[in-house]
Amino acid sequence: MSSLLSSLSDYSLPLPPIEAPDAALRPVLQAAIDDKTKPLGALGKLEALALRIGMVLGTTKPELKRPAVIVFAGDHGIADAGVSAYPAEVTAQMVLNFLNGGAAINVFSRLHGMTLEVVDAGVRAPLPASAGLVNCRIAAGTRNFLEGPAMTPDQTVAALQAGIARVLRHAQQGTNVIGFGEMGIANTSAAACVMSRLTGLPIEACTGRGTGLDDAGLSHKREVLSRALALHADATAPLDVLAAFGGFEIAMMTGAFLAAAASRMVILVDGFIASAALLVAARIAPAVLDYCVFSHCSHEQGHRALLAAFDAEPVLALDLRLGEGTGAALAWPLVNAAAAFLREMATFSGAGVSTASA
Repeated sequence: MSSLLSSLSDYSLPLPPIEAPDAALRPVLQAAIDDKTKPLGALGKLEALALRIGMVLGTTKPELKRPAVIVFAGDHGIADAGVSAYPAEVTAQMVLNFLNGGAAINVFSRLHGMTLEVVDAGVRAPLPASAGLVNCRIAAGTRNFLEGPAMTPDQTVAALQAGIARVLRHAQQGTNVIGFGEMGIANTSAAACVMSRLTGLPIEACTGRGTGLDDAGLSHKREVLSRALALHADATAPLDVLAAFGGFEIAMMTGAFLAAAASRMVILVDGFIASAALLVAARIAPAVLDYCVFSHCSHEQGHRALLAAFDAEPVLALDLRLGEGTGAALAWPLVNAAAAFLREMATFSGAGVSTASA
């Protein structure tokens, strides 16, 4: 495969450069947090979260507006190799469940007042037109990456562009905090290969049970993915790795991460699949990580290692392994609380409360 990175300049990606937040604001924010009417550090990890939010939004009075979750759905040819406990048709069935409001992400986003968008990135089965479904369909699922690259270079770039466009649309509507979820049978296999190739970790460390494989199923999955990695040994650059192993939904999330960081949004990172997409984005533009809040630590084996690679401390650890953006939606109330205390809590200097004795 020729390097997609070398040809990316031939395509129009509507993104300004992603710059790290202003380092000069950090001590100002820390002083503001320390001056709140509480013992120093008494709000624990919520204080670090408030600091991150303040840095992203560039203010000591952060307001989080129009929180949104985008769920990208796509099918994977590698599902035909028997790497999942569920058949590929479940992807389309679950998308219909999203559209009918019956999935976990529907419940959590409704509960917390988050805008939910569902995107057909490339589901194998045709989906009926629906006011609740955004059609960004690249193809009817990716190729089986045991037989060749999952996506062509043109498909990869088209998926990146679609993810960027969805986030920019939300930015135009005022969103400054966003999370990404996914649905795609066999996408833990795609994510495991992306992770293994970009981190150098063995595939055994990156591969878990996904939707619930037994020991024999897990052994088969690892054997299949080992063969796939050997087949695509020349795919080492980030976008080449994405094209070789990724899915349309993973590529769209990669573009979405880049667009959210370029738009200076607070990004709620979901679980294993979303983190694999973030890994690709971070290898393209490392500053994207400065905009991320890691919502939870998944039950999926590879996620802990990915969080370690990001040097990230998640907000929650609930043994989730669902995807859909559910971890991001569950973390949102704590993220909102962190912004609120930084914005609204009284200060010692302003409230006339005595500080601790020296």
